[in-house]
Amino acid sequence: MSYYFARQFDADFDEMIQRVTDALKEEGFGVLTEIDVKETLKKKLDVDFRRYRILGACNPPYAYKALQAEDKIGTMLPCNVVVQELGDGRVEVAAVDPVASMQAINNPALAEIASEIRAKLKKIVDSL
Repeated sequence: MSYYFARQFDADFDEMIQRVTDALKEEGFGVLTEIDVKETLKKKLDVDFRRYRILGACNPPYAYKALQAEDKIGTMLPCNVVVQELGDGRVEVAAVDPVASMQAINNPALAEIASEIRAKLKKIVDSL
């Protein structure tokens, strides 16, 4: 089982960030965190890296359900979505598969929530 869903696009990086953010919002997610990996690596290590952004997405009702089902699940929240430049004008969008990432947790209630979030994230990636 893969731990992510991904698609590649011929698109502008900043445009894809906006498209992903809008698609997340349409499915009830907000972006809680945004990590600019390129900027961070330059600042901390003085190395050059491609444009790579990690969006920490959260769907509050589902986060609440997950926290009620499993109190340590916060170690796996939010759901990360990556937007990265591949070169030649290509941009990839990848989202975590919560079913794969939560396989080690033996909790049927959480498995159901993960499946619902998986469907939403896959729909988002597929809709871009």
